[in-house]
Amino acid sequence: MSPRSTVRPLLSVITPLYNCLPLTQAMVASLQKSIPFWIPYEVILVDDGSTDGTREWLKGLKAPFRVVLNDQNLGFGGSTNRGAEIARGRILALLNNDLVLKPGWLYPMLRGLALLGWRAGLVGNVQLNASTLRLDHAGIVVDEKCKPQHDRKSPRLWERIFLPIRPAFAVTGACLVVRTSTWRRLGGFDEAYRNGCEDVDLCLKAREAGLINAVALHSIVLHHVSASPGRKAHDESNSYRLTLRWRDRLAEEASREWTWEHCWRDRLAEEAARGWTWEHFTPFLPEPSDTPDKMEAFRTALYLLRLRRWPPAEAMKAKQSAIDLELARWQKMFSS
Repeated sequence: MSPRSTVRPLLSVITPLYNCLPLTQAMVASLQKSIPFWIPYEVILVDDGSTDGTREWLKGLKAPFRVVLNDQNLGFGGSTNRGAEIARGRILALLNNDLVLKPGWLYPMLRGLALLGWRAGLVGNVQLNASTLRLDHAGIVVDEKCKPQHDRKSPRLWERIFLPIRPAFAVTGACLVVRTSTWRRLGGFDEAYRNGCEDVDLCLKAREAGLINAVALHSIVLHHVSASPGRKAHDESNSYRLTLRWRDRLAEEASREWTWEHCWRDRLAEEAARGWTWEHFTPFLPEPSDTPDKMEAFRTALYLLRLRRWPPAEAMKAKQSAIDLELARWQKMFSS
């Protein structure tokens, strides 16, 4: 028995399994090599009905491993919830079985929780596609159709140097850490989602509770993206459910991005305050001669600076229209 298994673990790693045994074995090997020796941990492997020899392999594992065998396939959300129910650690680490973990991946994520303190929600990290080594995830953003998408823009150099964490709308459940108490307070994953969107849903619940989700920019892992069988089979129904529940929040976040792009395109902020340069927006203090609606411009500036909660009416209207189009498409799809 491992010395670390004789004390209550600080960390409970939870990994749902469904076939893909070689990837699971590689992930487990990289996990054991990369967790610092001073962190007591347990690994809870939840098998979701594998048929490729995974269950036979699990029989040979000893502490710090714990095994849960599902009688029927529960999907990612249900399997993760089962693992979390028996977790003894104060912190949960949700890890997909198709990750490759390098030394140094864990500490920046734990530090992120510590820096956020009582306001910590879910903390993710930077993920590279294991096949191409291209950036696959630096958080989750909302696109022009108000759908959550991985942020695949590389963090800026100054962010990587000076910021240990960066606030995020949401992070992927493929690799994240969260306090066990927070997980249980939020209710874990909604099992009505099927292998998708349950992580975004939980992040939104965290935001509604006043918590901050973040990306640990100094934590980098490799991910065999969507390697699990059937990973994309329920994307449309998952997105439909998420949009019905969080329509206003998705529109608000998409409006923020729309507003940046709109202001850059129309040059409302040209030459107004040269010292500020943000990615899609130079300073928003418009010249009177350039701006027909000064109060709307002022409200937009406050919103972009996060001094005002709600986006400008024009931006919100545009995003609500995009959502209406998607909802109409989904209603037609699922009513037929």
